[in-house]
Amino acid sequence: MKIVILEPIGIIPANIAKIKAAFETLEYELISYDSRPENDTEIISRAQNADILVLSNLPLSENAINKCLNLKMISVAFAGVDHIPMDLCRKKNIVVSNAAGYSNHAVAELVVGLAISLYRKIIWNDSQTRKLSTREGFLGSELYGKTFGIIGLGQIGQETAKLANAFGCKVIAYNRTVKNISNVDFVGLEHLLKESDIISLHIPLTKETQYLIGEKELQLLKPTTILINTARGAIVDYKSLAVVLKNKKIAGAAIDVYEKEPPLDKNHLLFEAPNVILPPHIGYATKEAIELRGEIVIENIYKWLNGNPQNIMN
Repeated sequence: MKIVILEPIGIIPANIAKIKAAFETLEYELISYDSRPENDTEIISRAQNADILVLSNLPLSENAINKCLNLKMISVAFAGVDHIPMDLCRKKNIVVSNAAGYSNHAVAELVVGLAISLYRKIIWNDSQTRKLSTREGFLGSELYGKTFGIIGLGQIGQETAKLANAFGCKVIAYNRTVKNISNVDFVGLEHLLKESDIISLHIPLTKETQYLIGEKELQLLKPTTILINTARGAIVDYKSLAVVLKNKKIAGAAIDVYEKEPPLDKNHLLFEAPNVILPPHIGYATKEAIELRGEIVIENIYKWLNGNPQNIMN
């Protein structure tokens, strides 16, 4: 049986060697690549003889999967699997596991950091000091006492809720199912959009959630509201977001996920919008999260091999 790690997932070479040796004792071959494939042809070349594939957020096409005649399992080093053709995997009985939970703390902490950065205009204030200027009358806002709206109360959403509560926020949430979570009030989406001072998105990208936050929804926000998206880019209509920001219909936004992975196009419409923070998809990028991710991905494989699969997305 052949296991192929299609792209680097943050496991250091010394640990890759240990993992490879462990699989060899079970008579499984592990092949690991230290570069990201540049196109579908290269993906197929690396993957076509694999029984098990490991990848992060590398888009995997239906064509590539159809060329992998031995493929039985995909261990995704990521929480979302919208870059995997799940319908085809189900049809071909290919098990897909994700790395659920690896970035809960990392993403939730980034959300709070971005909210504070927007409220206190940290980037702008840093530039003021560097050009030998002052705060020029600037007054920021506090998290304390704000209504913090969370759309999607899965593991990351719940961790974000804990941090928001710790800062003294009133937390309201919109979720597909109502959960019994202390200090969180479940409300309808329209209520959340109208009442929240801070809105943070934590839902997967599906046909139902694509452009969930569009022109109509953005018009419901208060002029003082800030929007934070660390989920998936296509959940928000960024064209409409840029318009409401330029027209000062909302106070600001922080975006960590886009229509595609950075680098973005040089004329991306959010570049000219005011009071926007645009990190290059770093929500999951902490040493602790990447280390945990590697452990989960390999454990997913062992669990599947032992007939007790975990983190199944099928």
